[in-house]
Parts: sequence; structure tokens; C-alpha cells
Amino acid sequence: MAVKQKTYSFHHIVILLAIAWPMIYSIIKYQGRDGADDITYNKPNLIGLVISDEKPKFSTAGWLDGSYQAATEDYNNDHWAYKETMVRLNNQFYYTAFNQIRVNGFVIGKNDYVFSESYIFSAFGDDLMPELKVKTLLQKAKVVQDSLKKKGIDLLLVYAPGKGASCKEFIEDKYVHPVKNTNHNLFASNSKDLGLNYLDLYAYFEKLKPTSPHALFPKFGHHWSYYGECLAVDTIIKHIEKLHHCDLPFIFWPKIEVVDTARSRDADVLKSMNLYSNPEQNMQLAYPLIQFENDSLKNTTRVLTISDSYWYGPVYMGVGQACFAGGQFWYYANKVVPSPRPGEKVEVWELDLKKEIESNQVIMLLYSDGNLPIFGNTFIDDAYELYTSPKTYYPRAERNKQIQVYAKQIRETPALLKKSTQKSSDLQIPLDSAIRADAMKMAGLIK
Repeated sequence: MAVKQKTYSFHHIVILLAIAWPMIYSIIKYQGRDGADDITYNKPNLIGLVISDEKPKFSTAGWLDGSYQAATEDYNNDHWAYKETMVRLNNQFYYTAFNQIRVNGFVIGKNDYVFSESYIFSAFGDDLMPELKVKTLLQKAKVVQDSLKKKGIDLLLVYAPGKGASCKEFIEDKYVHPVKNTNHNLFASNSKDLGLNYLDLYAYFEKLKPTSPHALFPKFGHHWSYYGECLAVDTIIKHIEKLHHCDLPFIFWPKIEVVDTARSRDADVLKSMNLYSNPEQNMQLAYPLIQFENDSLKNTTRVLTISDSYWYGPVYMGVGQACFAGGQFWYYANKVVPSPRPGEKVEVWELDLKKEIESNQVIMLLYSDGNLPIFGNTFIDDAYELYTSPKTYYPRAERNKQIQVYAKQIRETPALLKKSTQKSSDLQIPLDSAIRADAMKMAGLIK
């Protein structure tokens, strides 16, 4: 009996090619001009996603325990030819159909205003800290302030406004309820009672809002607007002059440009939304054409700023170099900007804390209301112990370095950072906590 030969129609071939095309296209794209693999060629241009550039290396151990296969699958998924397009189309679908944005921790309010959900909670007091905890932290800050004052150094605490508090009218109704108390109120009132040096930009922006000729917060940005940022910097400079009895170079702007397309960081969340087609930016925003007084005799008061991401804008402006005598910015009391060792990423734990503190004339801690639960990160506790109990501080700092070595390795290795980021999402814990847990595991301190 003759066996019937299987044939394929044109339609079958088209279907098979359609299924196989993404893989074929990826292989084609991987080939460089000289035929060598170019591992960055397929890297998607997506903001906020941790992508590993390094292709997993085969090893017998990795093959046997399955880690090589998992890493390869993860790498191929990241570098798939249509990764960027499909992510953008998926995000566009959720945005257009459900008014949702696929940015971790962010939501859309009324009139297309985007908010960090945690900053909404801060605005309504849903993240309220125990007052005893706030008071205890600020009591330590007062001890640090007094200790530094003896050395001619001033400590300044700055409370910045968050977008949730400043733009409550654009928050979705489901979040809105009467406010009993907020972390900002606790920090401001206790700072006053304890005699701390503090500047309440939160209250200042509340006062400005009704009469401000320009927006203090943009629709598609997380931080204060560039205009609001300029006002904040000007206010901070004047406050430091009064506190430290010094004369700093001033900031000024002879002209303001008003446009309807966001510049600077005024659309930082929009970029992270990774949409296929961005919405129209139908909001006028002001951009002062800033200048700094060029007086080297005035630019001699070195200011160290410890802050959250709100201070990155002034860093980009050049405030540290132009007004603060080259003072550093310690991002979340961790990353040092600019790096004291050019070309190398340096973190605070690698430095001599006492030496660094005492090389400045002013230490400024600036945090927005959404980050008040982690105000100062470890700086206040570390400085308090450093100046009250150096015998316990130095051994503890040395032990902590064992963990931080691995934590830095995680932050600088995309594959490891991606695992910690996934753990942060799965366990609903801050990324820093996930990194620390993984670092402790790498150091053999936990299983």
C-alpha cells in the first residue's frame, strides 16, 4: 500500500513563517556587520526596566542546577526583537482602554495628572508614623545639630512638598477622605518644639499656590516643576545665608519662557510610561533662564546635601558647583554625586563619615513628604552614634561594610539587580530592603 506523501500549502508555509519570524528576526538582528554577535543591538529602548546586557555564560554547574537555562531564557526575553514594540503596545492598551499606567507605584488622577500612589497616601495621612518614632529620630538629630555646631557646622532639615499634597484636587475620589494628621505635620511641629534648624518648603508651596503665575507641579512629572524647583533653590540659598551667617552666590533669572511641551524633568513619569504614542501635553509650563552670580569669594560655604530624588534637579542646574562650593549630593545617603573618584561609582559607606561631615560648613537633609518615613535614611542614626558613642559606631560600620560590598555588586550588576527588583515586587518591600536581603545571603549571614 502506497504511503500518501504529506504536502504543505502556501497558507501553511505563511503561517509557519509568521510564527517563526520573531525568532528569525532576532537572529538576523544579532549579526553585526562583521558577522559577530552584538549583544546590545536588540536592547529595547525602555525607561525603568532592568535589562541585562551580558549574555549568560555556559557552565556545567549552571546547566545541572538549571540556573543557566533560566538566565538564558530571561536574557532572550529581554532582547527579543519585538520586545520594545510589544511592551509599548501593551502599555498603550491599558492607558487608552482603562486609564491605567504600567509604572510601578504610579496611578492616573483627574485631567491626566500622574501621581505616585505613596505620595497620595502621604497627603491624606495614610502612611502616618507613630509620633514617638518621629520624636526619637528628631531628638537624635538635635544631638547631631548641637555636636556639629560646636565645630562651626550647621545642620538644616528641609521638608519638601509632594505632588499628592500640592495637587489634591486632581486625585481620584476613591483616595480622598478627611485628613486627621500627616507625617509632615509631625516632623514640622516636633522640629519646632525641639529647636531644630528647619525649612518648611511644604508650607511655603501651600502659601504660593493660590497666587503663583505658573504651575508648581507638572501633569506628567513626579517632582516639583522646573519653575517650582527654581523657587525652592532660591529660598534654600537665602535660608542658608541667614542660618550660617554667610553670603552665597545667588540665583536669578532675567527671563522666563512659557511653553506647552515639558522640558527638564517635567515629564519624567511620561517617559517611564513607555507608551506607543504619547498623549498631548496640553499644559503650559514655565522655564526660567537661570544664571548664578559668578563670585568666587562668595562660593566658599561647602554644603553637603542628603536627599531623595528631589535634589537631582538642582544638581543638574549646577547648584552644588555654583553656590555650595562643590558640595556633594548623597542620594538617599548612599550614592555620592559627583563621585570623588572620577570614573568610579562611590557609595557613602566607602567614605570616612566623620571626615566627610567635617569637610563641610552646612549639612542639609532634604526629603519630600512621601519619603518622610525614611527621613535621612541611615544618616541621623549613624551621625548620632558617631558623635555620642564612637567605640560602638566604628565596629558596627565595619561589619556593615561586609554587606554593602555585596549590595553594591547587586546594584551594579543588571542580572542581580533584576532578581532583587523582582523580589521587591513579589514581597511588596522597598527595593533597598530586597537588595540588602540578597546581599546578606551572598555574605553568608542568612540562608
